[in-house]
Amino acid sequence: MSEIVNKVQQSKLKTVDLEKIAGDLQVRELDIKDFLFQGLILKEKDFREKAEAFDWNKYKDSYVAVHCSTDAIIPKWAYMIIVQYLEGIATDVLFGNPDEVFDKLFEQRLDQHDWASYDGKFVLLKGCSKIDVSPSVYMHATKKLLPYAAKLMYGEACSNVPVYRKQR
Repeated sequence: MSEIVNKVQQSKLKTVDLEKIAGDLQVRELDIKDFLFQGLILKEKDFREKAEAFDWNKYKDSYVAVHCSTDAIIPKWAYMIIVQYLEGIATDVLFGNPDEVFDKLFEQRLDQHDWASYDGKFVLLKGCSKIDVSPSVYMHATKKLLPYAAKLMYGEACSNVPVYRKQR
């Protein structure tokens, strides 16, 4: 009986797991419609009163995605007021829906990653993960890898799609 050999482990393939780079990144939503009259009209006095009475502490140490899910016209100063209340409570406050903000923050984490460690390597950008990684994040990771990777693939070690091979 021959010994079972893990050929994937022995290969020179380096796997980039975007889920590990994302870490514990979570985004909480703040929909301004909840501060509007009937969810549609911003009345300054009512808006300020609702903001004053709101429990901002539920966003403590969170990334907050601020947006309005209705077709209301929201003046820029309203977003500024929201930031004022979250300053010192939230980790960061960004404009956009939760998916957009998640991608923005994820791309910031990718910018901080050490991509030079993949120089001259065959790189597999892992395809499956527990979090939903958007195409824009995969595109951003690809841009970061292209200057370094000798070969770039997508998917899993047992079944991958070749994406790029550096010219010799």
